[in-house]
Amino acid sequence: MNYLIIAFQIIVGISILNVWLVQNKKSTMWRGGNAQTIMEEFKVYGLSETMCFIVGFLKVILAIFLLAAIWIPVLKQPAAIGLAAFLLGSIVMHFKIKDPLFKSFPAALFLTLCLLIAFL
Repeated sequence: MNYLIIAFQIIVGISILNVWLVQNKKSTMWRGGNAQTIMEEFKVYGLSETMCFIVGFLKVILAIFLLAAIWIPVLKQPAAIGLAAFLLGSIVMHFKIKDPLFKSFPAALFLTLCLLIAFL
């Protein structure tokens, strides 16, 4: 089970870092509304540019902590719960703007993985 949880930590951590640091200015099918970038996505949700920077910073830090928790286990639960809270917020935002259900899939998947990481 331990190796499975570590695999989940790697999958979630790398994926969050990829979204916020590599793919942030690229269009994907998962973006809210018709947004092409993360900044546009936050505008679609009715959130400010400042909020985008705050959320991005916190998600990147939590993703790094989740990866570091492979060697520093005390970080695992707080990082996973923190990311789970943000991912739940992502799902709520997709529902707020009446996105098709499939656009919430990555957030729902990673939310599930974070809960498994935190509580198994």
